[in-house]
Amino acid sequence: MQTLESETCYRALSARDRRFDGLFFVGVSTTGIYCRPVCTAKTPRLERCAFYRTAAEAERAGFRACLLCRPELAPGGAPVDSVPRLVAAAVSRIEGGFLNESSLEELATELGVTSRHLRRAMESELGVSPVELAQSRRLALAKQLLQDTALPLAEVAFASGFQSVRRFNALFQARFGRPPSALRRESDEAGGSRSLVLRLDYRPPLDWGQLLRFLHGRAIPGVEHVGDAEYRRTVRLGGKTGWLVVRHDAKRPSLRAEVSLSLAGVLMPVAARLRALFDLDARPEVIAECLGRDALLGRCVGLHPGLRVLGAFDPFEMTVRAILGQQVSVRAATTLSGRLVERFGEPVESPHAEASRLFPLPETLARATEDDVASLGLPGARARSLLAVARAVVGGSVRLNGRAGVDETMAALEALPGIGAWTAHYVAMRALRWPDAFPASDLGIRKALGGITAKAAAERAEAWRPWRSYAAVHLWTSLSEGAGG
Repeated sequence: MQTLESETCYRALSARDRRFDGLFFVGVSTTGIYCRPVCTAKTPRLERCAFYRTAAEAERAGFRACLLCRPELAPGGAPVDSVPRLVAAAVSRIEGGFLNESSLEELATELGVTSRHLRRAMESELGVSPVELAQSRRLALAKQLLQDTALPLAEVAFASGFQSVRRFNALFQARFGRPPSALRRESDEAGGSRSLVLRLDYRPPLDWGQLLRFLHGRAIPGVEHVGDAEYRRTVRLGGKTGWLVVRHDAKRPSLRAEVSLSLAGVLMPVAARLRALFDLDARPEVIAECLGRDALLGRCVGLHPGLRVLGAFDPFEMTVRAILGQQVSVRAATTLSGRLVERFGEPVESPHAEASRLFPLPETLARATEDDVASLGLPGARARSLLAVARAVVGGSVRLNGRAGVDETMAALEALPGIGAWTAHYVAMRALRWPDAFPASDLGIRKALGGITAKAAAERAEAWRPWRSYAAVHLWTSLSEGAGG
């Protein structure tokens, strides 16, 4: 486990530097409270501080979460952070709510190790066990719902992943030193709406306008809609269906997601997928420092310092969208994706007419015939590629859920008919959240770089590792604004 240098952490704490938000937490011995480094409370003396890499580790040491800075809202670590692949995969699954419905043994089996090995790896790397991390995330979500919504306490318990209200009350009392009802009474927002609202903090800056512009051109008709400075979409997750709307919070560096009550039981994976979609755990200053050394990219970063790499709420959905976008314009791909949803998707109850259908499941597309898919206006080869991906996902030879490594998944994709390096890298960039993907053969990237060859683009991009995905997005953005070199 990487150790934290106390004096370095204390300097960041004293400066309330947002670049370190979520990268460490500070426990104060005199109060028994732990905080984010951006907490506005009076800064304690160094000798009273203990520093921890995760909130769960601070809780294991006996500290309670601060009610002022609310550690449960801190952004997480970026995908490139140096955590062993096994631990990173386990954390991703746990934060997505895996242990709410399944056992530690089942998680270990999915990851190809024993539960004992997984427990040892996480305790060595993070200082907490898988169960302790899951418990910390459930309590953090519960605390957020208590303070930001007016949901009844029992609904808060189940929405946070607890299977028992009694267990929820006992753990909350033990962790926070007061019952859930007391925190609800203290909350300024206790009289708010019964709707589910998730607050998703990030490290500024974040170019919300550019994110929406990127999504607007690629939104899947019927499933997604961008308008009035907000993003809407339908959701099918864990056997539940519903909708959500995401808006930027004008008062603080965070997004606000309004989620339908029908999704109450899957809030943890919904929050995790939204963080991935909007790349909220990125560290903009680190990325800008690397890319800014390049003359062209330096200008791009200066224009859009908060540009993120949009991920995917549903990796399969995004992969299908990437295949539909092969060798056609963005507008044409959007039209094809709308036809696909209209033909194979299902309606869902939603207050938003523009987002009222569910994207088809892999199983649904896997059962379709080539003629069924080609009738949407696709060439036969493209239809075969789409069917091959759907059947590979259903059969397990292609895993888009983070259970396989990036290289393994990209190789499995490229082994399918009609899937080349461009598609594999684009899927890695968005669906797999790999920050170092780079579709060098992309015409837009080559044009932004002065019309060079794919080989020359790949060679130039070597200097941009491990942030080549961000370089690609900056280059695409420069074309739309005439800033290309």
